[in-house]
Amino acid sequence: MKKLLFIEMDNCIGCRSCLAACTQCGGHEERNRNYVIDVNPLVNHQTIPLMCLHCVNPACARSCPAQAIQIHETGAVLSALVEKCIGCQNCTIACPYGIPKFDEEQNLMYKCDLCIDRTKDGIPPMCASVCPTNTLQWITEDELAQKKESHTLQNGEWQASHPFLENETNVKMNLPGILQGKVKLF
Repeated sequence: MKKLLFIEMDNCIGCRSCLAACTQCGGHEERNRNYVIDVNPLVNHQTIPLMCLHCVNPACARSCPAQAIQIHETGAVLSALVEKCIGCQNCTIACPYGIPKFDEEQNLMYKCDLCIDRTKDGIPPMCASVCPTNTLQWITEDELAQKKESHTLQNGEWQASHPFLENETNVKMNLPGILQGKVKLF
């Protein structure tokens, strides 16, 4: 059964366990590929995890002249292949979310690859496996449908993505009221 990463952003407490776990994923060379950002640090302690949303039609891959960015059959958008990446950095410019980073020493783009060494076998990505608040969840499409039924916003709509997103993504999220200007009822 296909699983996907679901982000319940309101749950994030800024512990950064996901960041520590990310460095331990196979093939990451102890490099963090996710971020936790402070939404409004001068006002409150609200944080949100920020990671690759694994777009269905990713701008990073479309902009790569060397076709170094591959899309796995699971939908995960992978980091640039070492043998193909020419270091043009088109991908870092093209991504509307600012996710791909460029390592000048290695002349290579890197980003979250959804722990493909784990997720291709149905094992949760490292970030989701350690999240103490269930902000990051590895769920089935049926579980996502159940969340849609049980979680409603004040205006009666549930968002698994948002109009500011470039296109359809393989990572789904429930955006918090602070981003939507709405208050959740649950």
